[in-house]
Amino acid sequence: MFKLAHISDVHLGPLPSLSIQELFSKRITGFVNWHRNRRKHLFGSTLDLLLDDIRAHQADHLAVTGDLVNLASGIEIRAAAAWLRAFGDPANTSVVPGNHDAYVPGAYEKSMRAWYDYVRGDLAPPQWQDDRHIFPYLRVRGKVAIVGCSTAVATPPFAASGFFGARQARDTVNMLRAAGEAGLFRVVMIHHPPIRGATAFYKRMIGIRRFAAVISTGGAELVLHGHTHLNTLHWLRGQVQPVPVVGIASASQGPGSVKPPAAYNLFSIDGSPGAWELSGERFSLNRAGDAVMPESADIFAP
Repeated sequence: MFKLAHISDVHLGPLPSLSIQELFSKRITGFVNWHRNRRKHLFGSTLDLLLDDIRAHQADHLAVTGDLVNLASGIEIRAAAAWLRAFGDPANTSVVPGNHDAYVPGAYEKSMRAWYDYVRGDLAPPQWQDDRHIFPYLRVRGKVAIVGCSTAVATPPFAASGFFGARQARDTVNMLRAAGEAGLFRVVMIHHPPIRGATAFYKRMIGIRRFAAVISTGGAELVLHGHTHLNTLHWLRGQVQPVPVVGIASASQGPGSVKPPAAYNLFSIDGSPGAWELSGERFSLNRAGDAVMPESADIFAP
């Protein structure tokens, strides 16, 4: 049995001091939003509680579906790289970027360069190359194929949309087909929810129809996303049967907000092609904010 933990929207804090030059951009709106809203509910200790619980459950792999940082300043990007290294071996942690990781032009490249060991496929070059597409990537762990996709793009102020384009769609279909032919359980990671109406218009994923075609054509067994800071379950049409699309609350969300408290999902994957067995249990921060407790015995149960 393979145990896969999923967290998202880490939003590592606290927000560092930023220069006037760094704030002279879209970052000023995010800076104000952080001090007015986010800092009241996002706590680093909450994230530590989740990670300790994930270790205690001996997960084989950790999937992180984006938004590791807040404003994608250089200090934040380097801090996120140190946080990833502190958690464990890059071979056991897979990351895809979110819109906050590409907050302003140039931030995406800086983030991916700093986090490259966590966003590169098994056959990718060991060193970052500026002129190379790194998404989608493919990682094979036991009987599981992890396909990482990116929707992270810099957007104007007051926008948080993502983009899934034709080139990435073609490559993803090919990866999924090859993984299916190899008899692997296919997990797709993406930041923005690939479900129409799952989020506000200004936060939507551009390319939802394209992504749905990828899943129905290439095949998959599980799709993981973040962005909404909600615990959700949707379904997409697959080659043989519907494919679950699972979202998760922010990994740093403290209690007392309108959004659900921090949580992670732990998926157990077993079986074989044509007879895969998938279950998922959710673990959430308690009301006191001092412990993580099981919330759902099986998130797929009717």
